[in-house]
Amino acid sequence: MSDDDRLIRELFARQPNRMLPDLDRIRTLTELLGRPDQAFPSVQVTGTNGKTTVTHMIASLCSALGIAAGSYTSPHLQDVRERIRVAGELITAEEMAEGLAYLGPFVDETDARHPEPLTFFEILTALSFVHFGDKPVDVGVYEVGMGGVWDATNLVRGEVAVINRVSLDHPELGSTVEAVAREKAGIIKDDAAVVSAAQDDGVARVIEEAAAAHGARLVVAGRDFDIAERGLAVGGQYLTLRGVTGEVTDVYLPLHGEHQAHNAALALAAVEGFLGFEGGLDPEVIREGFAAVRSPGRVEVIRRGSLAPVVLDGAHNPAGAAVLATTLQREFGHRHRVFVLGVLGDKDVEGIVGALLPLADHIVVTQPPSSRAAPVDRITKALERAGRSFETAEDVATAIDLASGLAAEEDAVVVTGSLYMVGAARDALGLPPA
Repeated sequence: MSDDDRLIRELFARQPNRMLPDLDRIRTLTELLGRPDQAFPSVQVTGTNGKTTVTHMIASLCSALGIAAGSYTSPHLQDVRERIRVAGELITAEEMAEGLAYLGPFVDETDARHPEPLTFFEILTALSFVHFGDKPVDVGVYEVGMGGVWDATNLVRGEVAVINRVSLDHPELGSTVEAVAREKAGIIKDDAAVVSAAQDDGVARVIEEAAAAHGARLVVAGRDFDIAERGLAVGGQYLTLRGVTGEVTDVYLPLHGEHQAHNAALALAAVEGFLGFEGGLDPEVIREGFAAVRSPGRVEVIRRGSLAPVVLDGAHNPAGAAVLATTLQREFGHRHRVFVLGVLGDKDVEGIVGALLPLADHIVVTQPPSSRAAPVDRITKALERAGRSFETAEDVATAIDLASGLAAEEDAVVVTGSLYMVGAARDALGLPPA
């Protein structure tokens, strides 16, 4: 085994991911490293769904504007390097190996000082700090891994806090949306710009109170910025976006779904906030930034000649599943849909199944490649209670083959339930990491 392979194996050995409610380990590590997290300004993105896409959008807009942007997202689909990018380009295998080797002594020292060792996520977060500082970048765009207050990304400077729609998801974050919102609003820093999606009343109050406590400027979708117009287009949609500082027309966004239009409005407002909400953004440059956005595994359509297309979407909670169902119904003309479904065990399996059933003509049930996968029989029991037909498969590749045999060219195979499902499907379909 090469040293590079050993370093990656040691990194993954620090899974399964877990959120320990403190920042002691990551703070010790960054202090030993000389606080690389403070070397560049940053935008943090939280919420329940849409975080990765909004992060990609912000980074793409910054790059179009000539602002060197590093982006950090999670989880990855196929290759861990997907999490760390500069100007849209993945960290190279060599850079990752060199970074992990450099971090090694500091990680050992941090582990020695704490009863719990650094986690997989904490080490990758620290690697992003070092990598972005070395490049250097003009801004780091950070997707929060879970919650906000205790997330390892929360050490960044956080000049802009972006909060997408908040709903229930991870039970450790709270049993009410207000409790979840308090965790997520924990990314708001003093004097920051806060960009929020439209929220339920209780969530909106939590965010307003947190912004006021930090002397932050809060702008809210529907009040301060919005989608002025939206129309479907081949491969995506055309938008007119009303930003905080001005309107941009004829924006082509190569992503499907009204939810992606809302994500675009949020991303534009975030970039305006990073620039101090000063006017004068070149509309043509904004169009260029949005046209370059890619977000694999988010209503991603894979064409396969005369075979039924495969739609990949990582919907992993009822809200995400409902959005996927709405998008499939309103924006695609598939005759039938055969779903390939697998879910993690700590998710609302029954809620996800319930949201998807109205759009499913048939379902193939399998397990995502994760130790946290829900047993197949948990999903099949929900389907039996609903009186729906299904089949089972031992893995995602087999499930796609089975579903494809049931679908004609005018139908669709829809792989969903978890980003782990999407990653395995991309591997099975021979797609490279993106």
